[in-house]
Amino acid sequence: MTSSTLTVENLNVVYPSDHGKVAALRDVSFSLGRERLGVVGESGSGKSTLGRAIMRLLQPPARMSAERMELQGRDLLTLPDREFDRLRGKRMSMIFQDPKYSLNPMMTVGSQIIEAYQAHLRGGRAQAYRAAVDILASVKIHDPEAVMRLYPHQVSGGMGQRVMIAMMLVSAPDLLIADEPTSALDVTVQRSLLTVLDELISERGMSLILISHNIPLVATFCDRILVMYAGRIVETCVASRLSEAKHPYTLGLIAALPNLQLRRDRLPQLQRDPAWLAS
Repeated sequence: MTSSTLTVENLNVVYPSDHGKVAALRDVSFSLGRERLGVVGESGSGKSTLGRAIMRLLQPPARMSAERMELQGRDLLTLPDREFDRLRGKRMSMIFQDPKYSLNPMMTVGSQIIEAYQAHLRGGRAQAYRAAVDILASVKIHDPEAVMRLYPHQVSGGMGQRVMIAMMLVSAPDLLIADEPTSALDVTVQRSLLTVLDELISERGMSLILISHNIPLVATFCDRILVMYAGRIVETCVASRLSEAKHPYTLGLIAALPNLQLRRDRLPQLQRDPAWLAS
């Protein structure tokens, strides 16, 4: 791994409730180089909260604190909101799970990508238009100029995700966070989309955080994996050696995966240990 793109130390996120504070993230620490980092765990384990906390997209009453959070040595904790707004989208971008809720239904695809380009990069309308067409072509969209004129409801789910990827990459960020980018797509479209993403990451030398429930997908696509349980990172694995994981939670997740080669009456039930929260 090369020098760190992102460094996070003791990141915490809490929400107030009638029964006291609820911890969504608990002392999360990791570093990210020019690599593909997968984040896996059950729903509610803190995966998406982690991505949004890094992007500073959490809204009150959420309360975030950390000892250190830096992007290529730049302190993200003390950066004023206006400066962070300039950094978000230009140096770091996030792809959300469902384009239906992330794309503006009142604007054409082209207008949204052009807006993203002009918000972060210098250049006139013509230059922004050409950049939008080029980035759509790079995500393997056929006839990108025609797609530029479409509205989000006129594109398929797979094409909508390609549009989202294009919009997040048009400013050539150093860090890309992808939150379940293929969860609503069939297996064939998933594979095609990940191939495109893999090519773009390699060509541009970006760092990737891939948040997913799909453990086999993450194991084959990523370099390292963070396993999250109840807001904590309980294990870090080399992706190609996930089968050698040691933590009982990770082993439980792997054991619960369906296996067409192995007939069994029911999948094993994960037995939880309260000590995992303190580990």
